[in-house]
Amino acid sequence: MILNQAGTRRFKAYTSKHLDELLRRAGLDDEERLKVRAVATVLPFRTNAYVVDELIDWSAAPDDPIYRLVFPQEDMLPAADVARLADLLKAEAPNGEIQAEANRVRAQLNPHPAGQKELNVPKMGDEPVPGMQHKYPETVLFFPKQGQTCHAYCTYCFRWAQFVGDADLKFASDDIDQMVGYIRQHPEVTSVLITGGDAMIMGEPVIRRYIEPLLGLDQLESIRIGTKALAYWPQRFTTDPDADATLGLFQEVVKAGKNLSFMAHFTHPRELESPRVESAVERILGSGATIRTQAPLIRSINDDPAVWSHMWRRQLRMGMIPYYMFVERDTGPQDYFAVPLARAYEVFRDAYSTVSGLCRTVRGPSMSATPGKVCVDGVTEIAGERVFVLHFIQARDPDLVGRPFFARYDPSAVWLTDLRPAFAERFPFEPAEALLPN
Repeated sequence: MILNQAGTRRFKAYTSKHLDELLRRAGLDDEERLKVRAVATVLPFRTNAYVVDELIDWSAAPDDPIYRLVFPQEDMLPAADVARLADLLKAEAPNGEIQAEANRVRAQLNPHPAGQKELNVPKMGDEPVPGMQHKYPETVLFFPKQGQTCHAYCTYCFRWAQFVGDADLKFASDDIDQMVGYIRQHPEVTSVLITGGDAMIMGEPVIRRYIEPLLGLDQLESIRIGTKALAYWPQRFTTDPDADATLGLFQEVVKAGKNLSFMAHFTHPRELESPRVESAVERILGSGATIRTQAPLIRSINDDPAVWSHMWRRQLRMGMIPYYMFVERDTGPQDYFAVPLARAYEVFRDAYSTVSGLCRTVRGPSMSATPGKVCVDGVTEIAGERVFVLHFIQARDPDLVGRPFFARYDPSAVWLTDLRPAFAERFPFEPAEALLPN
């Protein structure tokens, strides 16, 4: 065991080279482990000693929800693709041949959903700005180069393409001056989300380089940090060597008059149970920052109203603010994890109905789709037709925000593109010219 000067465990990562050994602990036989390794040539795998030793119940693996949260499953990809990759691994084919086949499979998995590369990347003059996205007028997303990994990877992650080593699939930049210059040119921007990957994978001196220049921008009201570190490595805020310096930086942000919000991802109640998490949350809140919680609804991991109501109540007691239940996005192994929208609404409604008003800050189920964040408000019958009731929480076109619209009820629909308009020939976000004959 590696200890730091305070006598606590240092971070230890497990990657694909450790995968076969870890799969043995789950009781998988040779053929099962080979198929999982085949999936891991396409989708990224990374976890750490805290997740492996303190969060996973190995006696329940491979059905344990935290195990399923971080370990690839053999049926996440089409069986034919898994078989081809498994044959290559078994034959000890050259790495280039394996990667070529893995890349072919990746290309079929919609690596950049919701127009991330085509619609969200802003420009300065005629040149695209690398490492940034600007989908909604008020908010800019920035992907710092050093923050494009995580303490552990979630198997459902919609940003899996950031982690597979393909430069063409990656958002990242270390050009801080360009980020600041772009924001100055766009006075409508009032919030910056530092995301990845995980911003908290960066050490304090590095993350300071990105945050400090933002403090002098009067137009900014808030700085957000997207992170799963509270769930996967809470030591980042308690016993890591730069934990105190990091909390000091948070205090500086608050003293500069900015709202500092942690967008914390908790996918299962077990991630909240450790005293380490309680201590980390207490320290972050003590800096003056707020913590808002969010996660997608994931089949086989948290598709149960009791799971969500338990999480929201526990988060509230700890001082956090329940914020979003997301719908699993249309990328990667969506077919494996997706919950039909009708069922997603039921899970949200049933969980929401059992919590106090203070927990009802949460919104969802929400789809982060190409035109914006679409919330499923319910299922009802209007004029004899069963329909989904929907509205935009956020939209590329601000005029659409908050306006209800309707879709024909489809019990198998899992995403916005599966739906068809009700009481109209097109959805309000669809251009009228789309209806013209070819």
